[in-house]
Amino acid sequence: MLIPVVRAEAFYLPPPTQPADSWALVPPAERVFRWVELRQQRRLQPPDGFIIGHTIYARINQGRWVADCPCGSAQVVTPTDPRIACTECGAGWFRLIFPKDPAAAEAEVADDLPHERNWWHPEDTSWDRPPPPQEPEPEGMELANALASAVLSGAPRESLASLVEEVTR
Repeated sequence: MLIPVVRAEAFYLPPPTQPADSWALVPPAERVFRWVELRQQRRLQPPDGFIIGHTIYARINQGRWVADCPCGSAQVVTPTDPRIACTECGAGWFRLIFPKDPAAAEAEVADDLPHERNWWHPEDTSWDRPPPPQEPEPEGMELANALASAVLSGAPRESLASLVEEVTR
């Protein structure tokens, strides 16, 4: 793996004017609040509670673990602290769903160029991702499948006869 997938603890870092370990005691999911405070010059407080019954899937997007708040904002996240709280809308903490083995997902995209390093949780239906490649059916299988469906559905003999003619041509 030439370039590792970026996680929150490697993305949200203190400014160069502070010691590199000055945020070491801040949980990774909460570092975004300090980072936004510094860059946007606005005071933010992490929320106190969790949003019950609502989970969000994390994904790898162009070499970063990210998750999206329902409001449309997104941030870099990490499997070591699987939660997200939005710095834009102020919603409470959401539980994040990562794959069982995040390192395996990272390894899956390791050989891709950074802009092609994308991975989605197989159960996440919210993203318009490319469909998995399908094996082309052998020639004639489409008609054979149509004939099998017609037989199973009890189609009249005349329609079966015309399908058999097509299959045997």
